[in-house]
Amino acid sequence: MLPCLLLSRLKQLCCRPSPTFHHHAGKQAESLIKWKDDLSSSSWPPSPLNSWSLTNLNNLCNWTAIVCTKTRRVSKINLSGMKIYGTLALFDFSLFPNLTHLNLSGNYFRGPIPSAIGNLSRLTTLDFGNNQFSGPIPDSIGLISGLQYIDLSWNVLEGKIPPSTGKLRELQYLDLSANSLNSSIPSELGLCTNLTHLSLSSNNLNGELPLFLSNLKSLVQLDLHYNRFIGQILPSLVSNWTELVSFNLQQNNFSGTISAEIGMLTQLQYLRLYSNEFSGEIPRSLGNLSKLNVLYLFDNHLTGEIPHSLGKLTQLQLLDLSGNHLTGEIPQSLGKSTRLLGLYLKHNHLTGAIPQSLGNLSQLWRLDLSANNFTGVILLVSGLTGLFDLDLSSNSLSGAIPSELRMLTRLQYFNASHNNLSGEIPSTLDHMFTLSSYDFSYNKLTGSLPTSGIFNNAPKSAFVGNLGLRSHEGLTEGKSSSTKSKSAKKNIVSVFLFSLLGFATVAIAIACFLLFHKRSKIRPQVIKTSQNFEDYESMILQEEVKFTFREVVKAIDDFHDKHCIGRGGFGRVYKAELESGQVVAVKRLNTNDSNDIPAINLRSFENEIRTLTTIRHRNIIRLYGFSSRRGCIFLLYEYLQRGSLGKALYGVEGVTELGWPTRVKIVEGLAHALSYLHHDCSPPIVHRDVTVNNVLLEQDFEPQLSDFGTARLLSIDSSNWTNIVGSLGYMAPGNVKF
Repeated sequence: MLPCLLLSRLKQLCCRPSPTFHHHAGKQAESLIKWKDDLSSSSWPPSPLNSWSLTNLNNLCNWTAIVCTKTRRVSKINLSGMKIYGTLALFDFSLFPNLTHLNLSGNYFRGPIPSAIGNLSRLTTLDFGNNQFSGPIPDSIGLISGLQYIDLSWNVLEGKIPPSTGKLRELQYLDLSANSLNSSIPSELGLCTNLTHLSLSSNNLNGELPLFLSNLKSLVQLDLHYNRFIGQILPSLVSNWTELVSFNLQQNNFSGTISAEIGMLTQLQYLRLYSNEFSGEIPRSLGNLSKLNVLYLFDNHLTGEIPHSLGKLTQLQLLDLSGNHLTGEIPQSLGKSTRLLGLYLKHNHLTGAIPQSLGNLSQLWRLDLSANNFTGVILLVSGLTGLFDLDLSSNSLSGAIPSELRMLTRLQYFNASHNNLSGEIPSTLDHMFTLSSYDFSYNKLTGSLPTSGIFNNAPKSAFVGNLGLRSHEGLTEGKSSSTKSKSAKKNIVSVFLFSLLGFATVAIAIACFLLFHKRSKIRPQVIKTSQNFEDYESMILQEEVKFTFREVVKAIDDFHDKHCIGRGGFGRVYKAELESGQVVAVKRLNTNDSNDIPAINLRSFENEIRTLTTIRHRNIIRLYGFSSRRGCIFLLYEYLQRGSLGKALYGVEGVTELGWPTRVKIVEGLAHALSYLHHDCSPPIVHRDVTVNNVLLEQDFEPQLSDFGTARLLSIDSSNWTNIVGSLGYMAPGNVKF
């Protein structure tokens, strides 16, 4: 019995923490408290770091955001998304030799990243993404040889990518996107052969892609989009990337042909090479990419025919070859890609008849064949039961408008203008109440217009240029080729417009204001800008928009109060009914106080406006453009009929119209929108504030997601802005970071 007692006592003595241990833990705790005292937080109530206090000094391992080793040394610090403001100036890196994870992402940290970070010799995960860190990336980062994960994206970092990163042989994930880095890619990066994810997008990086990148044989994601890279994509460069799933080089200055070796990357699901200077033919080998979901080659100088082999891509959902010099006919084989949701072939030189096999694409949402040389009759429509947007304009199509068009029960936009269509407009179309925009202008149509349903009180602009078409008393004047149905105009819009006064969009608008005053590089193929429109300092409109800002201002009598239908803390909203019959929402925001405008990452601001004006999804609201004048900024939005989901749920309509089938439809639409943002956008977009007031409804209750959250871009010292991202009392699922 006595030996057992002695043994038990001996274990207690051996396991008792030594005075040296207590001293070290106390030093760590005191250091963290000193650092905390230099920080601030917008969280209310309480402060997320309340547990970091002198009264709780001996309980370090139970502090918020702190994880310790078995020996009670701090091993992880995770302050992600706590809305903390401050710097790293008072963080003593030398006291945390056991730290393996340091996560400060999604906050408002500013200032430089100290070179002392190299003292964290056991660090494996470093996540400073989505902050306001500035200055260069310290060379000392190369001293942390065990690093596996680095995320410094969405900051204001500048200078070069440190060559010392080549020493990080364990590195698997490197994201430096959305900064202001302005060097070439260092050759040493080719030594990081364990890299699976490399994102350097949205910087000012330049030069050619170095051949040493071919050493990165484990790459799963490579994202270099929106930089200033030049040169060709050599076959020897890509042939080793056999594990690649996502390959994004869009919005650079790459030239030469598209390498046929890309067809060897059989794991590829996303290939985005658009907005470059690529020439030559589309490689037939792309048909070998059996897992491909997205193929974007638009806005290049590609020639030749569309390869028949693309019909082998049975998993393909989005195909965009617009804005090239493609010739020949659409291959019949494309009708085998039955999972296609979007097919965009506009602005090419394609000829022949539209293949009837496209009618097999029953899941297709958008089909844009405009501005080509197609001939023959329209035969494909009956099978496109899921179609939302059909644009056949500016071709040489002939024959009658098919009466089967009425079978497209989801169709909302139809443009058949500038063709050679003949005969009468089928009277059966007048009951297509989902059709909110149509254009039959400049054809050879004859007979009388239908006078009921959607054609009641239709504007002339939708039918102008048809000499044999007889008008009737219901026609109104107009100059454009787009029209809105009468039923759409009668809907209440005030709730919708008030919802557009949300805080998140204000942030985007201010970002745009800064961008167009301080940054000059804009890609003309994506947007068009003007610096000399009367006294407007800057303006941006989507290239495809068919109205000017001058027309908008005229429609609301230079922002006369009689057109004001919404007021909020940030400005007013106006309803602009254009001469064409189109209705847009104009949001006017006052920004006279320059102190309200944060002087942070202008590149990030540019990305915001570019992203929002180019997003195309049936369940995401459309931002037409932006302008500024005399200390005010203006946003032009798509007009929706029913207002917010909140109104439909809790208003009168919630009782009379919003039944369970409609609710399921709304949920399904939102799921499609979020899936698109998370999986089809690069980089992925997180909304951050999905609430019932940010879901807007069309006439048939099809939902559209609005008001993207960018609250972290606002000035923290401005009394006009709230520091809370999202809606009060609600944390959107999009805010969660895993």
